[in-house]
Amino acid sequence: MARRNLFQPPPPPPTDDSEKPDAKSRFPNTGAMSGVKSTLKDLSSNAVRDIAPEMIDDGGPKDRLTFNDADVALLADSIRQHGQQVPIMVRPVPERPGHYRVVYGRRRLHALRLLGLPAKALVRSLSDEQAVLAQGQENSQRLDPSFIEKALFAAELSSAGYEQAVIMDALAVDKPMLSRMNKVARSLPAEVIERIGPAHGVGRRRWEELADIARVQDLDMRAVAAAVDLDGIQASDERFARLSDAALAQSRAQTPPRPLATPALSISLDDGTVLAEVTETARSLTVKLSKSASPAFAQWLRDNAEEELMRLHEAWRASRASD
Repeated sequence: MARRNLFQPPPPPPTDDSEKPDAKSRFPNTGAMSGVKSTLKDLSSNAVRDIAPEMIDDGGPKDRLTFNDADVALLADSIRQHGQQVPIMVRPVPERPGHYRVVYGRRRLHALRLLGLPAKALVRSLSDEQAVLAQGQENSQRLDPSFIEKALFAAELSSAGYEQAVIMDALAVDKPMLSRMNKVARSLPAEVIERIGPAHGVGRRRWEELADIARVQDLDMRAVAAAVDLDGIQASDERFARLSDAALAQSRAQTPPRPLATPALSISLDDGTVLAEVTETARSLTVKLSKSASPAFAQWLRDNAEEELMRLHEAWRASRASD
């Protein structure tokens, strides 16, 4: 079933022929007057209102890591010159009459606060789930959230108790992608991610690699970030690269060096012919017999391998018992 775009004006409410006309109504609910009443209702629902910014709460799940002051100032300058071209969406706060909570348009709201101008807003009575869906749909069309911004948004919605299906719809992702996002968000501290920023040029794979390093090596990513001068780096992508390099270096320093491989043991006959070679790894001991040097013996050992190995094992057990 097709999903309705929650930030588009709603369709006219369906009429119910079985509904009895209100006896106290001044106008009959039929014919042309019915159409006029329906049109007035639609206009009231879709009208853009001017609302003072201080009456709008910008809390709730955040879909962007930061509001860059320069970007907000640039948007404010554009609004000052051309006016607010695109309304924000808000919903009433039932417990605080006359107050609203923003659904989407937080950056525009910040710019309007900077200018001291009222916000042009569409007012919708939405449930928490509907607001999240509208926020996600608007972002997918107007913004370009980075992978890590989507991951943090998903984690925040999950912590707030939203169902997995709602989160997937809000972000337009499937279940495997949502699982990847949650893994990254769980593996890296939120304050470290916020110091890095949105990192639009860093895709899912690199974030997963950093999360894997942090998780497998049990790194204290807060300490790693504190040891790196991230504040002196302007580009978010470069901050990610600097932190990733530092985490990888610490991971390698914590990993114990691999033990040197045991040299192979060569077994030779009296005439110098190499009979066999014994190699050892951490998990196995391998006897390699040359069939070209002694094909008859190789065949005999193949036929009697089980008996001879059992005999050698019994001899080993006997030697241990005598010790």
